[in-house]
Amino acid sequence: MSKIEVRNIYKIFGPQPQKWMKDVQGGMSKEELLSRSGHTLGLRDISLSIEEGSIFVVMGLSGSGKSTLIRHFNRLIEPSGGQILVDGVDVVSMSPRDLETFRQRKMSMVFQRFGLFPHHTVLENAAYGLAVQGVDRAVREEKARHWLDQVGLNGFESQYPHQLSGGMQQRVGLARALATDAEILLMDEAFSALDPLIRREMQDQLLRLQAKLNKTIVFITHDLDEALRLGNRIAILKDGELIQEGTPEDILLNPANDYVQAFLQDVNRSRVLNAAHAVRDEPRFTLTMRSRPQHALERLQSLRYDYAPVLDGKRLAGVLTLSSVQQAIRESARDVSAYVEDIASVPATTGLDEVLGRLLRSDQPLAVTGEQEEFIGWLSRRKVVELVVPPVVEPEVVADSGEDVKPVAETVS
Repeated sequence: MSKIEVRNIYKIFGPQPQKWMKDVQGGMSKEELLSRSGHTLGLRDISLSIEEGSIFVVMGLSGSGKSTLIRHFNRLIEPSGGQILVDGVDVVSMSPRDLETFRQRKMSMVFQRFGLFPHHTVLENAAYGLAVQGVDRAVREEKARHWLDQVGLNGFESQYPHQLSGGMQQRVGLARALATDAEILLMDEAFSALDPLIRREMQDQLLRLQAKLNKTIVFITHDLDEALRLGNRIAILKDGELIQEGTPEDILLNPANDYVQAFLQDVNRSRVLNAAHAVRDEPRFTLTMRSRPQHALERLQSLRYDYAPVLDGKRLAGVLTLSSVQQAIRESARDVSAYVEDIASVPATTGLDEVLGRLLRSDQPLAVTGEQEEFIGWLSRRKVVELVVPPVVEPEVVADSGEDVKPVAETVS
């Protein structure tokens, strides 16, 4: 079920946006709009569907429009055209009073630079959203203490922001957002100001909390590793336009263009993709424990296979080799059950980083199985390599809005 529906959102910055809407809708470029009108194109025809209880990541380089987009959700920025529906209600058409209530109770926001009040204690900062709602002091402080404890800040209630590290300050911001019990969290570059180790800890914290709370989270980042780690779905923006939207696997396996592909070059793909993505493309052929030896031999020879998986019901029982089935025929066996050999296997959800380790330790076939130990396919060593080491894209294709882009690595770290 969709929690947020973004329908054909346009944003033109300038004194007369409506005057230029038809030109932008007709395809006028960002550069031409600026040169002819002095207006800036922020967003062009963005449509998205964000599922309830998911983490939806919006990413792109500086100037791509990602922060502009998220601020439309609670109308901190007014759209030039389009709709934002939350639980079926159009936020764009809300009255000022309804919008104020909506912001206080439906959505909370976590900012990049923490947004804490320096003269308030940690407890007061965490309780601030509830104070705005008019919640009784004892109640709001009780809730604030609970959420400070949930983010690992128990005992720091009387401290002031300047006495905390950057990571701890961001935890206060997260506790403040959670304390209002809002259904939707908007997180705008929430972890980008933190050093890498603290950033990783905050990502872990967010994932642990999400597993318990099942909030709808819209997370803005320019870091693809972070996007792939957190997102159930990812939208990639460039110059105010949506370039690609899909699951992390969709984007890694089927990048829409060179711009997206360039983002992927430095990603450790082996931590995102799994064994199911590396199953061989060959037709799926299986035998059963009751297969007749002569029939099994004919099938193996016709397909020019040296072995085949054998199923016991849906479960993978093992493998039947060409030599084993020939022995079964010589011994006049009624079926192949006594000639099935053990075979190594990995669950479909096994990350390619672990699969790579298995492949390095053995040159034997490796089967991929599902949740009920059913056979999915054979692992393809060639495909594993192709997935882990993507083709190289020239770095200049990602130049965007004057932001420096580091050279693209040829291999995955």
